[in-house]
Amino acid sequence: MEKLAIVILNWNGCSLLEQFLPQLVQHTPDWAKIIIADNASTDNSLSWLQTHYPDIRTIVNEKNFGFAEGYNRALQQIDAQYYCLLNSDIEVSPHWLDSIVQYMDTHADTGICQPKLLSYHERQKFEYAGAGGGYIDKYGYPFCRGRMFARTEKDIHQYDNICEIFWASGACMFVRGELYHQLGGLDPHFFAHMEEIDFCWRAKLKGVKIIYYPSSVVYHVGGATLPKQSARKTFLNFRNNMLLLYKNLPQNQLHHILACRLVLDLIAAISFLCQGHWGDFKAVFSARRAYRRMKGCYTRLRKEHPPRKVGNIYQKSIVWQYYAKRITLFSDLDSKDFR
Repeated sequence: MEKLAIVILNWNGCSLLEQFLPQLVQHTPDWAKIIIADNASTDNSLSWLQTHYPDIRTIVNEKNFGFAEGYNRALQQIDAQYYCLLNSDIEVSPHWLDSIVQYMDTHADTGICQPKLLSYHERQKFEYAGAGGGYIDKYGYPFCRGRMFARTEKDIHQYDNICEIFWASGACMFVRGELYHQLGGLDPHFFAHMEEIDFCWRAKLKGVKIIYYPSSVVYHVGGATLPKQSARKTFLNFRNNMLLLYKNLPQNQLHHILACRLVLDLIAAISFLCQGHWGDFKAVFSARRAYRRMKGCYTRLRKEHPPRKVGNIYQKSIVWQYYAKRITLFSDLDSKDFR
């Protein structure tokens, strides 16, 4: 068994491997192994790897299974105490591994860890995909320490404390191998986007702690597979967010929250239309239709294993706080509302 397997899921990302893999190799100690899981790339990723890094293990999936199932199939073939799910557009820093793995070694109740995610292009600012650790509000909207909606904060060491969070970013997520398989991995129905939030929610239902560990720092490009302004990304985010809520909300909260989300999603669609984003407008309605078709996959699961309440959810609307009350900094939110 390996101590740590750093697994990069690649799909037509040869240019990213050329840019970021050399530094990853440089800053990876002997007790950790780098593995590339390829989702049936059609570029020259595999030939480039064979030429330049023939000693790095590659796992080749027969088709593009997406982020979730692509990782599931790869990790079934890797025996390691810890996995690090690492995006191909991440630049790591020196000594990014030692202390975070040591922390997990000495804290048995911590099953998942996320380092500090900073922007590759604006290196003094947090990065959108995970920033200083993730949370959700009562209606399922995700946000981060250091990122509220599209606004990212400058890192002035305001979030340099180790703390428990609600979700860790799939851009760079450390997870115990045993836990990953106990939970059945990432949900393949999600394909991509928010599968890590669902995974962390399920881990919390098992009593597992998810920790933000800021002494480990990585820099994320972000949007390398799907750009931020993408109707496909909008579709996946809205569909998967609804699936996330339907899967994991306790029964006494479910119908009220879903009814509120219908209204909020309509408002979001109108906002897209007013901004001239016709593709995003249509994507919201396509997402809700897809959600209605897919939610039946989880109905039996909900009956057999009724979800229960978990902690660390923001008990107000982050949409209201941000757009109506103009609260744009995570630190300005009342900590008593996280419970």
